[in-house]
Amino acid sequence: MSDQNLYERYQRQIILPEFGEEGQQKLLKAKVLVIGAGGLGCPALQYLTAAGIGTIGIVDDDTVALNNLHRQVLYSVNDIGSSKAERATRILQGLNPEIKIVTCNERLHNENALMLFDEYDIIVDGTDNFSTRYMINDACVLLNKPLVYGAISQFEGQVSVFRNKNEEDVNYRDIFPDPPKDGEVLNCAEAGVLGVLPGIIGTMMANETIKLITGIGEPLIDQLFTYNALNNQVYQLSLSSRKETRSLVPKDEKEFLKTDYEWLCTSPVQQNEIDSNTFNSFISKGNVDVIDVRELHEVPSVNEFDHIRIPLAQLADSSSSIKSKNVIAFCQSGKRSLQAAKILSGIFGDAKKIYSLRGGIVQWKQDRAKQPV
Repeated sequence: MSDQNLYERYQRQIILPEFGEEGQQKLLKAKVLVIGAGGLGCPALQYLTAAGIGTIGIVDDDTVALNNLHRQVLYSVNDIGSSKAERATRILQGLNPEIKIVTCNERLHNENALMLFDEYDIIVDGTDNFSTRYMINDACVLLNKPLVYGAISQFEGQVSVFRNKNEEDVNYRDIFPDPPKDGEVLNCAEAGVLGVLPGIIGTMMANETIKLITGIGEPLIDQLFTYNALNNQVYQLSLSSRKETRSLVPKDEKEFLKTDYEWLCTSPVQQNEIDSNTFNSFISKGNVDVIDVRELHEVPSVNEFDHIRIPLAQLADSSSSIKSKNVIAFCQSGKRSLQAAKILSGIFGDAKKIYSLRGGIVQWKQDRAKQPV
């Protein structure tokens, strides 16, 4: 690309006195790894690509689904079933063919995280599950890599930057030292999310990344920025590091590789999960109380089998309505029902056998639709 074309593409930001040609050159030399090409990753990737980040890595092993499209506007209905990482790469190369995009269509795990991260200057966390967030945080701390963090739920999102230069710097564990167990904090599939929210938060994450690279402005280092889409209220908390949470980070690569992050965020009742076939067997035999622990407004509706509807928050107070020896809880995707099983196990002990429907009612309906008529 000629210098003239380079200037023309980035002219609107180069003419900013605080930015200039020096800032653009810093972007062109930078390497940024974006983990997750979903709700947060899509807007972050689009603006980082447009800004001229020289090398962008994309890590995502998921495929595009119809229920992604209200918020993951990088994709279209024609992309359903396609690899997000691969499809995002093709679209982004069309936006800016002069930069390098590295596609990693695989799941991030202990064995590949450190090697992947080592190739990049900044890590952008656009994931939506806690086990991966803790793993990303710990890998960045070990490698002294800056981490741009974002999260969304319903109408609220948050952004922070963890510098990770030394042991005194704040990291994700200083905000959330104890990983939540399954069902304790709802993800977007359970709680829902306003489609524009990840666009707002993801764009802010791109902004923080650009500020880190170019040195302009004041990045959200040691700050947690929270935004509410319903009333446009924002607040910013100052964060401080804590020795006791620093000790939770693996001390070296060997310890990191041994850490089971999924186990840390897994409910102890997960062994009582049952699949759709086992669930159907219980239903056909009877002598089971099936409990829908979703909120009353949630869909899809269920009329294929008898059940009791008790929202999770009311479960402990309504446990007297549960009579059968066998109890199966279900929710939208299997997260809250694990929490329900934990609550009921604490109430009934060994007097009842408590189960959770793996994948929730959505998975059950999909499995049922695949069965021959």
